[in-house]
Amino acid sequence: MPASYASPEPEVGDVSVADVLAAQARLRRYLPPTPLHYAERFGVWLKLENLQRTGSYKVRGALNALLAGRERGDDRPVICASAGNHAQGVAWAAYRLNIPAITVMPHGAPATKIAGVAHWGATVRQHGESYDEAYAFARALADQHGYRFLSAFDDPDVIAGQGTLGIELAPHAPDVVIVPIGGGGLASGVALALKSQGVRIVGAQVEGVDSMARAIRGDVREIAPVATLADGVKVKIPGFLTRKLCSALLDDVVIVREAELRETLVRLALEEHVIAEGAGALALAAGRRVAGKRKCAVVSGGNIDATVLAQLLSDIRPRPPRKPRRRASERTRLPLPTALAPPKIPAASPSLVTPSDIAVEETSW
Repeated sequence: MPASYASPEPEVGDVSVADVLAAQARLRRYLPPTPLHYAERFGVWLKLENLQRTGSYKVRGALNALLAGRERGDDRPVICASAGNHAQGVAWAAYRLNIPAITVMPHGAPATKIAGVAHWGATVRQHGESYDEAYAFARALADQHGYRFLSAFDDPDVIAGQGTLGIELAPHAPDVVIVPIGGGGLASGVALALKSQGVRIVGAQVEGVDSMARAIRGDVREIAPVATLADGVKVKIPGFLTRKLCSALLDDVVIVREAELRETLVRLALEEHVIAEGAGALALAAGRRVAGKRKCAVVSGGNIDATVLAQLLSDIRPRPPRKPRRRASERTRLPLPTALAPPKIPAASPSLVTPSDIAVEETSW
């Protein structure tokens, strides 16, 4: 295990549902709930965190951590290591709270994410060729100058902040929520928020970038992640705290092939008009292997480089979806909760349409 990860393992009790609820109370005045979108051709509800402040869910954990630190009297400058989205979340939160922030990003980080960090006034330091090298450098700077180091995922305040996404989903009564996993902060927080509600929580990882799935099976060795469109989930070793939470709370982890991920991202753009980055399309790509009547996939971010998106749209020709299939009439089916049911279109002429004529159209991937 590299020295940069050789820190004591926190107990699972370091973060709880009460912490998620406290985070929700803190964030309410800063972050309005993100919308749900029904992707009819996929048959899945989408939680659109690509429309979040800074274009990613990461701002939830960053802002909660800074607010919680302020409550504890910790006003030190904050430093983080990130491939992009966590850095943007920290930069935005620090800007709003007038806290000095330094972000360490590896060389090769997407230009859009570097620009996003700089826009909010944080200091950008580029170091190393990977997240792990940036991480080690950021920790060294924190120790040298007395900064507060803020992990992208293995921090109780960050996990609690990410869990507020689950609180927003709870009133809509999904039966399964699919969450992308890198270090595991989002999956841990959402599972904490929803597990007691009887909701199944399924993680999604990319083939060859599946450190959390391996850790849950007991293999905690460092892996060398392969090249992937989902740069936001390229983690060699998941967090200690997040590993324990995911092991205890996740129902399953689905491994997605790179080709599936790329096709799903293009379909999202062309069919649902939703722009997602690679990690943002990961949960939806896993959705075809997850059973559920009211499935919800988290579109975790939309900060994709324009040239990458243009190349994908040029190169990939997704297979056309199957035609809708008629099912039993609406009278004989169990209705979905109102909040999650696809909107109904009223008949133009009541005299020509009876309730027995109305059927629900379902689609298949």
